[in-house]
Amino acid sequence: MNDLVLTGDRPTGPLHLGHYFGSLANRVQLQDRYPMYVLIADYQVITDRDVPGEIRKHTTDLLLDYLAVGIDPAKVTIFQHSAIPELNQLLLPFLSLVSVAELRRNPTVKDEIAHSSQAAVSGLMFTYPVHQAADILFCKGTLVPVGRDQLPHVEVTRLVARRFNERYGEVFPLPEALMGEQPLLRGLDGGKMSKSRGNAIPLSATEDETAALIRKAVTDPDRMITYDEERRPGVAGLLTLAGLCLGRSPGELAEEIGDGGAATLKRVTTEAVNEFLRPIRKRRAELGADDVRRILVEGNERARERAVRTLEEVRVAMGF
Repeated sequence: MNDLVLTGDRPTGPLHLGHYFGSLANRVQLQDRYPMYVLIADYQVITDRDVPGEIRKHTTDLLLDYLAVGIDPAKVTIFQHSAIPELNQLLLPFLSLVSVAELRRNPTVKDEIAHSSQAAVSGLMFTYPVHQAADILFCKGTLVPVGRDQLPHVEVTRLVARRFNERYGEVFPLPEALMGEQPLLRGLDGGKMSKSRGNAIPLSATEDETAALIRKAVTDPDRMITYDEERRPGVAGLLTLAGLCLGRSPGELAEEIGDGGAATLKRVTTEAVNEFLRPIRKRRAELGADDVRRILVEGNERARERAVRTLEEVRVAMGF
């Protein structure tokens, strides 16, 4: 069986530079090597919140971000969770293959429950690793780009596939996690860059908005700029960000800035980020609502065709 990549994001807000350097740039490279499905996981938005929020706007913005960074709908299938009912029907037989104890032991679920914004944890939060298994297996994905914290979910998918094959016959491949060298990109407060923490630079930010965000970045009183991740996380984060945008090492940039202080560091970072984002902003501005609608309609149609075939295989194998 030829390899196929499944990847995606929840539409909960704009993607940022952490997403770009952590996963989006890798997807642009992978699309030239493998068939790829890119999931806009809109149903999974409600795993850890009571309502989906501005789901339509976030879905459109997410697709615009994808296209702007170079994900090509002629090479990949971009689709929405909620538009593929056959994919979601796989959740029922898949849940029968996993015990409650196994779901409770999932370390990523434990962590996300601990950080959930909901007063009470929903059943969807508890079972969403199995829903992710359906996301991967409906298209018979074999390669899943993930960070280390998502490895337990891939293991759940492998468990589901293996048990289904053992009980009903060989239908699904066992997917492999595709671990990349994803750099930790610190946010503007020195912590991990995250849209939920409000410390990120969105890919859709204007030049002025980018400059304003970087001006507010947390640094320290020491005028001499040095690269020290442990003792100077704010300074190190800006040096790393500028270095990634310029294709240079943060240590080299620190030596160049020297005793220029935080003001010079922020100016260099602002110029580097704005120059890096310029072509992305240009591509985004060239896209319109009709482009988004057409790409989603076509991607949803292709994904649904695949899901219909897979669900029929599952029904036949199970004897329904």
